[in-house]
Amino acid sequence: METTQKTQGKGKLIIYWIATALLAFGMLQSGVFAVMRSDQWVKLVTALGYPVYFLTILGVWKILGVIAILVPGFKLVKEWAYAGFFFAMTGALASHLFCGDYQLLSILGPSFQALFVVVSWYFRPASRKVVMG
Repeated sequence: METTQKTQGKGKLIIYWIATALLAFGMLQSGVFAVMRSDQWVKLVTALGYPVYFLTILGVWKILGVIAILVPGFKLVKEWAYAGFFFAMTGALASHLFCGDYQLLSILGPSFQALFVVVSWYFRPASRKVVMG
């Protein structure tokens, strides 16, 4: 019985780290490109109707959010980072859909990142959770 619980615990930890690594990679990459105002990102946000300076704001927050979810401690900050990532990705998905951008990458990119946010948050170890009450 104890071995089964340890195996399940290891499985959850593996799922957590895979989802967290994919989330961190995607957010860090897009955050850096946003801060650098790469041509691709400038075209993307302006096509969606956002001002170019939005890239700097979003990019800095993404980079800081990645740091928050990866470093030990700061449990409450992690919760805010997960929430911010979720709102950013569902907002990105909604922006594409509302603007009539139904390209596969425009839909899959934010959808998968939102999925990674939820999976990483759900499977995070107890040492990374805020204890309520």
